[in-house]
This record gives sequence, C-alpha cells and structure tokens, in this order.
Amino acid sequence: MAVLQPLVDLAAICYLHGVRHVVLSPGSRSAALTLAFSRHKDFEMHPVMDERSAGFIALGIAQQTGVPVVLICTSGSAAYNFAPAIAEAFFQQIPLLVLTADRPKEWTHQFDGQTIYQTEIYGKHVKKFFEFPSDYAHSDAIWAINRISNEAVNLAGNLPFGPVHINVPIREPFYPLDTDSLLAPTNLRITVQTVPEPALTIDDWNVLLDEWDDSGRILIVGGQHQRCEKLNHALSKITEELDVPVVADSIANLSGSELFIHHHDLILASNKNQEELVPDLLITYGLSMMSKELKTFLRDNPARKHWHIGNDGVWADPLKSVTRQIAVNASWFFETIFEKIDYQLFVQNADAENDPSYMDNWRKKEQSACREQEDFLTNLTSLTDLSAINSVISNLSGSNQLHVGNSMPIRYVNALGRTDKLAGLFCNRGTSGIDGSLSTAIGAALVNNVPTTLIIGDVSFLYDRNGLLLKTLPSNLKIVVINNGGGNIFRMIDGPARQPELEDYFETKHSFTARRTAEDAGLVYMSASSPDSLEHSLHEFNLLEQAGLLEVFTDPEENRLTWKKFKSITSD
Repeated sequence: MAVLQPLVDLAAICYLHGVRHVVLSPGSRSAALTLAFSRHKDFEMHPVMDERSAGFIALGIAQQTGVPVVLICTSGSAAYNFAPAIAEAFFQQIPLLVLTADRPKEWTHQFDGQTIYQTEIYGKHVKKFFEFPSDYAHSDAIWAINRISNEAVNLAGNLPFGPVHINVPIREPFYPLDTDSLLAPTNLRITVQTVPEPALTIDDWNVLLDEWDDSGRILIVGGQHQRCEKLNHALSKITEELDVPVVADSIANLSGSELFIHHHDLILASNKNQEELVPDLLITYGLSMMSKELKTFLRDNPARKHWHIGNDGVWADPLKSVTRQIAVNASWFFETIFEKIDYQLFVQNADAENDPSYMDNWRKKEQSACREQEDFLTNLTSLTDLSAINSVISNLSGSNQLHVGNSMPIRYVNALGRTDKLAGLFCNRGTSGIDGSLSTAIGAALVNNVPTTLIIGDVSFLYDRNGLLLKTLPSNLKIVVINNGGGNIFRMIDGPARQPELEDYFETKHSFTARRTAEDAGLVYMSASSPDSLEHSLHEFNLLEQAGLLEVFTDPEENRLTWKKFKSITSD
C-alpha cells in the first residue's frame, strides 16, 4: 500500500467518473497528488510551469470536452494564482476539479514555508469547498475522503457546471518508496449522482402558450452558449415558419438560418425608429450578452413579458425585466414550443397570430446594415484593427474554431457579425478579463482536433505569454496578435479618452512586439503592417502545418476614427 493511499484512490475515482485530463504545476507538497495521477497511466497529463496559465489551459480543455478537468498545484501562493481562471470558470460554467496541496493546519501562520490560509481561498467562486483530513489512521478518515472525492467530481460535472475545490493537507513523508505500489483497491466505492431532467406540466404549457398568443411582437435573444445544432435547428424553424426574429451576439454561436439577426450592434447604434423593434414578449437563453447596444435597448424598452430559459439554476435578471424563469434545457424548450404551436396552427388551419411586420422591421434593418457594412469595409483603404480582424475572419474556413480575446477584439468580431459559418466561437465572457485568453485557446487546441485561431490584442497577449511555456504547443494553433501599442479600448471609451493621462495610465503605451516571444516558443512568426502585406501573410499563415503567430501592426488613432465611423454608418 502506498504511503498516501487515499490520494491514489482519489485519482482512480476521478478516472472512473470519466475524467481524462490533468493540468498540473510542479511542486513538492503536491508530489503525492502528481504521482497518484501520473502513475495511473490513463490520464493525459499537461504540466504547465505558471499556475495562472495552467488554470486557463485547464479551462480551455474543459470548455471543449464538457468533462471536469483536474487542476493541481502545490501549497502557498501557487493556489492564489489559480484564482482568475477559477472565477472565469465559475461565471462561464466550466467544470474544474481544483486540488490544492497544503501543509497540515497546525503549521498555518507558524513561519513555515509556502503556508497560507487556503481554506475557502476562492470564496464564492467555486460551487463548493471541501477539505481532506490530514491524517488517515482512522477508518472514518478514509471513508470521508472517498465520500468527498465522489461528491466533488459529481458536483463539478452536474448543472450548473463549475469549479469545485478540494484542499489537501499532506503530511511528510509524501514521496513513495521504490517498493510502494500506487494502485487503487479493486473494491473502490464509486457514487454516481442521478439528476432528474426538468420538465413542464400541461398546465405550464397552457400558460406559456396563452402568453405567446397574446403577444404580437415576439423576440428571441441568445446569450453566451456553446454551439448546439439542435438548438440552432429549432430556432431556425421558429424564425422561418413563425416569423419570430432571433437576435444573438457572436458568443451565442447562433447559425443555420439566413433570417437570423447578427448585426444588432450596428442596427441599435442609431436611435432612429427603435420603437418599431420593441418586443411584447422577450425570450432569452444562455449566459451573458456582450453587446452594450442590445442590452441598453432591451433595458430601456422592457417587454411586457420576459421569459428566461435555462436549467442551470442561476436566477439572473441582467435586463431588469424577467417575469418568468423556465428551468429547462434551451434546445428542448424551443423544439417543444415550436412543435406545440405548429400542431395548434395545423389543427386550427390558421396562421400564426404574432405580428409579421415585426419580423419585417428587424429583417429590413439587418439587410440595410449588411449593405452599409460591406460598402464601408470595401472603401476602407488603411490597415486598422477592424479591417485586419475582418480579413482574418474572411480567410477562415468552416472547419475553423475561433477564439477571441477580450477588450476590443471581441467587440470588433461581434460588430462584424461574420462568425456563424465557423465551427464555433469562444471568448472568456464570464468575467471578461484580458488575462488567460491565450492560455484558454492553447488548452482548447490541445484537445479539439480542429484548426484553432486566436485573435488577441497586444496587451492581453503580453500579459498571458507564459501560456506558451509548454514543452510542445499544439500544431493546430494559429495566433493573430493585433498590436496597436497599448490598451486601445480606452480611446474608444468617452471617459478615459478625454483625460490627459490617457496614454500614460490607461493605454499603457509600449514598443514591445511578439517576435521574440514567438521565436522562444518555437512558433512560426509573421507580421503585417499594410492591407497588401496582411493578405499575403494570411495566405501563407493559414497554410502552415505547425503553430504560428501573425502580428498585425495598426495605429491607435486611426483605429479610433475608423471605429467611430463604423458605428455610425446606420445613423443616416
């Protein structure tokens, strides 16, 4: 039997629950955890030097697989460095099982190395906190560790997905002897949690269908959501056959119907004739919305009825108008409500009673915005953040997965509205921080087996470049760094843009490039500083059979002027 057998059992329990990926940062106190998982032989181990990057790489893997990823670190400040990724995973509902090694409790605040207060260190940003006993002599301790291990991995992988933290105090000796066998017993107890699927009663449906029938203007709006073909198919039927407009940001991964509304940023940038777009019944699904224009419009013009669909147990009301929370799966709900309405119309030999002109109003504005956007981009002769990102997206194939950094890149991507044909779009909009975007994309590319492109700003890239400190980077990863010499978003925001301290304390102007970082990481490096050089570079870049980085240099003031003009093209 191993000196720390319960930790060997923990690894086996995780495997039997379907966990396959372990991200770890090296350390001594965590050695027993590292060896328990690595010597199991059936896990894919991902050693990452920097704990902050490790957390986001684990998030990227879990984001793709939908299965909890184990995240291991040693004691002390190492655990704190997981915090940004854990907060993002909590609000984006990504399953992680966080294992932090610790000193036994009696050594806390006794001038012992790498010893801090680790109990509930992540506060409310985990679904639940557990702590193993540090002594295993009594059978109750073995039972408790087994019970906690089963509960924690079940909890991370049940809705709402999210991070679960186990703090693991470990006594010395914690390195096994050569004679120790790190094997779990054959009679290891596994506890499986069965979660009932939420459903709606006949009475519930009658009430919902009555509210639908009483609403002339019905609008469906999607928040952040992983790509789901069943959901997109159901929404396609609703918009095409029932004349209900469906609006969603790029992070909603809405695709399928040509009638979907993707250019609401431009449509709602103008205050003209917005009253004809106000819904009577608003139906939302998914997590956060990112379009400020859409959120402002819906807050300023609250619908009489607002249903939010989602079985994640989160009672959120960001638009300040929810009248009904419907705790069911979104794809099931939209499939079912379409079937019920379609059958009802068939039996009655009638057409849908909602106002068809409402759909027409949205569609006319969408078509106008598309034409004006195309004209604007065609006549744009300089290389700017906007034109560069448009070129990158235009050169991606339908098999590409696109990851986007926060701050301005995701705002550009959302306003362009051209990502519905891609294999999926991902952005860390749980906390919307610039930290970890690069590492998340690396984690995703390690497991998704598809071409993976990241568009990221220079500050965000520099901030997270320790994510590149892997032994081998995935060959399917392509990184596009938009380098405008600082935090360009602050030129776009009226408040900081008017301050004399803009360049020194908001933009944090710099002269760094990604060249040496790319070379150190073994990435093929390319650069572009004009429209022609970008087109030439993109062609070669997309043909690369190994990981590469393309750096695009733009002027911050030109970016500001172009963005301002772009957002006003529908105001005339």
